[in-house]
Amino acid sequence: MHHFFADPSQVAEDTVTITGPDVNHMKNVLRMKPGEALLVSDGTGNDYQCEIERLEADRAVVRICQAFCSQMELPSRIWLFQGLPKADKLEFIIQKAVELGAEAVVPVATKNAVVRLDEKKAQSKRKRWQSIAESAAKQSKRSRIPSVETVMSLKEAFGFIKEQGFDLCLIPYEQAQGMETMKEALAQVSSGQSIAVFIGPEGGFDESEIKLALEHGVRPVSLGKRILRTETAGLAILSALMMKLEGAF
Repeated sequence: MHHFFADPSQVAEDTVTITGPDVNHMKNVLRMKPGEALLVSDGTGNDYQCEIERLEADRAVVRICQAFCSQMELPSRIWLFQGLPKADKLEFIIQKAVELGAEAVVPVATKNAVVRLDEKKAQSKRKRWQSIAESAAKQSKRSRIPSVETVMSLKEAFGFIKEQGFDLCLIPYEQAQGMETMKEALAQVSSGQSIAVFIGPEGGFDESEIKLALEHGVRPVSLGKRILRTETAGLAILSALMMKLEGAF
């Protein structure tokens, strides 16, 4: 079943009006027809099983068959603070982070990051990244579209988590003392928390950055004996958090 998002203001008592690029996608790419079933989410946790009523030039009006609260979101808010990687790796990371339940992805400029983005280029990239997040949310049947935030410096990111009062902040680090660090961190994970995960770029975190992390209450954890690539590390810890929050262990 195809999945679309609509603003809550577009949801009426028994219909939803879909506008924007999704209309063209429905008509000319998916070639959907009146009577066809679809899933619509309003971005606030409400899902609607619908049928297409009519397709107009600039809108699609769909009839609500059933409304229900989504069960697709994790019971905790996970923010991924990702050191800027090379090439298009961040696109892959955003896609998979959304599939694994992350609420937001924050690109972070660190000392060892090769990539440097000026403000104009960063805004252009962000638009592309947000589009990828939306596509991944549709594919994985998320009820919300995770946000891709503006690029922050690591110092700004640490200030942000302090200001927002995150409950648990983790930073995978190859010199963390064994898997007990990860086991202890997972033991503290519970529903309703806000969790921040910091991942370094290809060159990893500088020692001064780890020191700064400790000063801000961020806990170093180990992801095992092997050195993981930046595009693997975040997905590994997000997978562990997802499994914990959904009751696998």
